[in-house]
Amino acid sequence: MQSTKNELAELFNKIESVRTRAIETEQTITSMTADIKRLDGTKRNLTLSMTALKRLQMLTTAYEQLRGLTKTRQYKECGGLLQAVLQLMKHFNSYRSIDQIATLSRNVADLQRELLEQVCEDFETAFTRDEIGPKNLMLAEACLVMDALGENARARLITWYINTQLREYRQVFRGNEEAGSLDNIGRRYSWLRRMLKMFEEKHASIFPYDWRVSESLANAFCDETREDFKVILDRTMRKTNNADVDVNLLLNCLQETMDFEQSLEKKFSSDPRTSIDTLNSGEGKTCAFERSISSAFEPYLSLWIESQDKALASFIPAYRNQELLTQEEEFSPQSVIASSIELFHFYKKTLAQCSKLSTGECLLELSKTLAKYLDEYAQQVLLFFLQKPDGPSLSSVILVLNTADYWHANTQQLEENLKKRIDPDLVAKVDLSSQADVFMGVASAAVLALVHRVELACEISWREMKNINWSKMESVGDQSSYVAELTRNISSEAQEILPLISKQQYARAFCDNLSEHLATAFISNVVQCRPISEVGAEQYVLTKFLSNLLAHFPHPVSATVTANFSKRVQSSLSRLDPLLKTLQVRPSPPEGLVQAYLIHIGDRSDANFRKILELKGLPKSQHPALIELYSVHRDGKMNDQLISMSPLLTPLMNTSNVTSGPSLAGPSKTFDPTGLGEKLISAARETGERMGSEETKATVEGNLKSIGKFFKRDMTGFGRFGGT
Repeated sequence: MQSTKNELAELFNKIESVRTRAIETEQTITSMTADIKRLDGTKRNLTLSMTALKRLQMLTTAYEQLRGLTKTRQYKECGGLLQAVLQLMKHFNSYRSIDQIATLSRNVADLQRELLEQVCEDFETAFTRDEIGPKNLMLAEACLVMDALGENARARLITWYINTQLREYRQVFRGNEEAGSLDNIGRRYSWLRRMLKMFEEKHASIFPYDWRVSESLANAFCDETREDFKVILDRTMRKTNNADVDVNLLLNCLQETMDFEQSLEKKFSSDPRTSIDTLNSGEGKTCAFERSISSAFEPYLSLWIESQDKALASFIPAYRNQELLTQEEEFSPQSVIASSIELFHFYKKTLAQCSKLSTGECLLELSKTLAKYLDEYAQQVLLFFLQKPDGPSLSSVILVLNTADYWHANTQQLEENLKKRIDPDLVAKVDLSSQADVFMGVASAAVLALVHRVELACEISWREMKNINWSKMESVGDQSSYVAELTRNISSEAQEILPLISKQQYARAFCDNLSEHLATAFISNVVQCRPISEVGAEQYVLTKFLSNLLAHFPHPVSATVTANFSKRVQSSLSRLDPLLKTLQVRPSPPEGLVQAYLIHIGDRSDANFRKILELKGLPKSQHPALIELYSVHRDGKMNDQLISMSPLLTPLMNTSNVTSGPSLAGPSKTFDPTGLGEKLISAARETGERMGSEETKATVEGNLKSIGKFFKRDMTGFGRFGGT
């Protein structure tokens, strides 16, 4: 252990000895290099001093040369030398505490101001004395000095030049009310065109291209002209109080202004001297002239909107008095009313004009005006031709149908175009779906008018049917006498109408509506033929061969749709089966009639059971006993599944107008455009002259929108029509 301790002590001593020698060595090296470092610092300071002295010498020499060149107006040399002086001065910014450097800095600044004033004076003298030609080169070289003096100096010269050139413009158009009026707006723009042409010929060679002096001149002209127009327009509106304003003049001025702005935009964005380099660097970027002047007109564009409103308002009564087709046109299944084409072109032109004037609130207001008169055209023109007292001709109904379809499509396209043109934040406020629904409603009303033509042709047959004494019929025949004429009338009318309907969806709607209305008319007339004997009820069952006629009705659509159409006809007429089966049962024994009612009609209504008794013509004295018997059987355990009111019998015999509704199957939870369309046409006929009242128009518009929305629910555009 002692030996190990001794060895460790010896090792520590050696380590300490090595550390001591290292420190001594470091001190020796530091002492040796200190002199070298001092020598390097001295050398560096000497180099900086020599460089500073050399730069000071160069600065002093350049300054003296610049003073001499300034006095002799050698601006080309001044420009380069001034840049050198200013660059050299930057190196002495940190030495301005030295008096000599501070004095030199002040002298350079004074020389800069002297140069600036001298160049400005030379420009003023040359332009005042009309010595631009002889001094053109000197002035161009002076611009190099202004470039070296910096942005502020350059801006001062450009501003002076623009004010000088616009002085005449201000004197002519601000000092003379007639010259500055809107009537002479073209003279203003001609003045600038002449000024720009003169600049290109005489002054463009003076100013560097990257100064874009001509563009600055045009911008200043636009700014001043815009302010002039604001004052003129405000003064004009105050004088006239917004009345008797010449809107055409206002619009022409605005259009001419926009054309002028576009010409400036084109001129300064397609300059041949613009290079790829300047475009990439941003130096060639042009100012936007769009609305630089025309924005002054925007607060007054409402007057233009009002003028369009007045024009459209005058169209409506004119369209009502026009012939549906011009004398040069011949009717065809594809024809539309002549006024619809005229209105379309007016809308197209107006939209194009407004989108150039404004894509903001003005365009939104125009969209509301256009929507307003789409409603007016649908209600007061198209619907007007369907409501004539003597009834519309077949060709008139077809023209209204085609025109409503034409404007339904155009309205959707109009909405799309408005949304493309209007400002993004206003897109959500553009909505013409209501107007599209109105036109679809008019189309449905036209289809129903065609159905009504067939119904009128059937009136004689229905009267003959009601003249038959169904209560005294003793035997069942092959066919009732009125059926042949009914069949002939339906086929004749349909064969005349269907070839004129150019679109399948409307032909389908016509067929489906016709089947529904004829089935409804058949059921309604059966009710009006009461009392009906058991034999009469059986004869009605045979008469339902009418369904065969309807099921094979000419149908201009696919086989699948035809099958659905046939099923719809069968479904419409099968509603009568429970009633006819009940009426075929004799009242004696009374239990048989009661049981037949509970089986076929199947409801718990005393009122409906009484209707069966009335249809059969049973004496009222027998009613109480039969109703009491019905009540006993109805309340039995076997009949606890009966419904409260039969959808078949409930609507029957409630009013004298049994043909007012399209369905005798009870009130439908689904909106039925058939009934509404029929009532709509009837209401239009009855109100005639009242169509101009706001209340009536609002009611009709609401009905048309509702029926139009219903028609659009189906993929073909006709909801449940033709459905299974």
